[in-house]
Amino acid sequence: MKMKSILLGAAAALALAPMAQAGRGDSGHLNIIYWQAVSILNPFLSGGTKDVEASSLIIEPLARYDEKGNMVPWLAKEIPSVKNGGVSKDLKSITWHIKPGIKWSDGSALTAKDAVFTANYCMAPDGGCAQKANFADVAKVEAIDDLTVKVTFSKPKPFPYGPFVGAQSPIIQAAQFKNCVGAKAPSCTEQNFHPVGTGPFVVDQFRANDVVTMKANPNYRDPNKPSFASLTFKGGGDAAAAARSVLETGEFDYAWNLQVDPTILKQMAAAGKGEVISAFGTSVERLMVNFTNPDPKLGDKRSTVEGGPHPFLSDPAVRKALSLAIDRQTISDVGYGSAGKPTCNVLPAPAIYASTANDSCLVQDIAKANKILDTAGWKRGSDGIRAKNGVRLSILYQTSTNAVRQDTQALIKQWWSEIGVETELKNIDAAVFFGGDQSSPDTFQKFFADIEMYTNNFNGTDPEAYMGSWTCKQIPSPANNWLGDNMPRYCNPAYDKLSSEMAGTADINERAKLAKAMNDMLMQDGAMIPLVHRGSVSARSKTLMGVKMNAWDSEMWNAADWYRAK
Repeated sequence: MKMKSILLGAAAALALAPMAQAGRGDSGHLNIIYWQAVSILNPFLSGGTKDVEASSLIIEPLARYDEKGNMVPWLAKEIPSVKNGGVSKDLKSITWHIKPGIKWSDGSALTAKDAVFTANYCMAPDGGCAQKANFADVAKVEAIDDLTVKVTFSKPKPFPYGPFVGAQSPIIQAAQFKNCVGAKAPSCTEQNFHPVGTGPFVVDQFRANDVVTMKANPNYRDPNKPSFASLTFKGGGDAAAAARSVLETGEFDYAWNLQVDPTILKQMAAAGKGEVISAFGTSVERLMVNFTNPDPKLGDKRSTVEGGPHPFLSDPAVRKALSLAIDRQTISDVGYGSAGKPTCNVLPAPAIYASTANDSCLVQDIAKANKILDTAGWKRGSDGIRAKNGVRLSILYQTSTNAVRQDTQALIKQWWSEIGVETELKNIDAAVFFGGDQSSPDTFQKFFADIEMYTNNFNGTDPEAYMGSWTCKQIPSPANNWLGDNMPRYCNPAYDKLSSEMAGTADINERAKLAKAMNDMLMQDGAMIPLVHRGSVSARSKTLMGVKMNAWDSEMWNAADWYRAK
């Protein structure tokens, strides 16, 4: 993103910022439902979107992205640039100036030392920070004075907006988390469930995988906000029930991630109590391919690099055949309607980064898939299932519990049966699957299966940190508390080299070439199998005003501006 457009976008966002519609608390109570229940309120210890978004009501970054993808100052006074002196001419440092007078919800002052602590917390070698990619190439973070933070990089960073930008990289309070660094981080239950923040709300009660109640932050920087005195952030159930609770019954004011048959959504909206809202960003529903062996017999080495390669998914022919057998258009039409587009890329947007090199996957080819497996020596047995050297093509395919996802699983199971692959389907409660419970065997980070399916995206419009998610060092393992975004356990030095090169490239067109090359490498190596480029779909009550649907940051990004229509 060019700095000029960032600054223009920031100015426009500030100019169009809504006037306060009421005093603090005047709108009463707000009911929000994320059917994937919140398991933790610390985004550094969870890669789950529902945890990141719930946390964003409480803890905030220095800058974030608005509903148009523009970077806007938040806790900072302005977006640093080379032009305004905030980014050094050699691109090796960025200096942020925090707005004066901002307080934590406990009444103490937010200072640069909190930002320094946050960086050290996430970069701790044994901390397993889920958002560590945002701190790539950071050499040190310093507090120049109480309100000035300087981030120094180990090499020139043309896009230095990883640390402290977006909902995935907020600032946590040093005083609260001082004894929670490194391996101690997951055990700090009180801090992770009740973070002190600078956002519009503070936690009142937290019940993991169920409900969070919050109240207006008495020390929020705008005395007239938030308009809501309290809120309930409910989890559980399913996407259809969540949609119904806003669109038909009016029990809730906002429902997130409505992965529901579009025909059913339209019928619900006809009740007149709410409306469906959507926006396309970078979300892709994809199959993650486990490159490691998930055999339970391996014990602590299960689904780790140390446990060895996968017995059959390590064969490129198998990965290629699995992809070719899938009819992405049907999955998109049946499950997503106008809110979905079939895709062959994990990086589908912005347009400058979208590759066309993999578009052959858009056409299902069962015959070709069978031929590939035949040539590779995978022979059908009497039961029709292929095998080679005593290894059967038998897949455990897991995802979260959701009607659309289970429909997708059923379709893919049928197509894979047509190429001689046996498939066992497993669905896991979303609060557990996307949760941060280190003791659970069913998290998507542990990936104790052969294939798993979910959607992911990234904050903002620059994909550097996102594409860095699949470098070798981002592989989840017991050593990093199973945190990290490289679920396939993909490790390719050539990919890591491209990631490093992008981090040092300034020209937007060259950055786009590198991002496309990384996307293409992941696709052609079969590390994942993209299915659908998804629009974010949610619903709001017709009495809930001020909502600006945002596919580039947290959907809760401007909750301080929400209010109830009189």
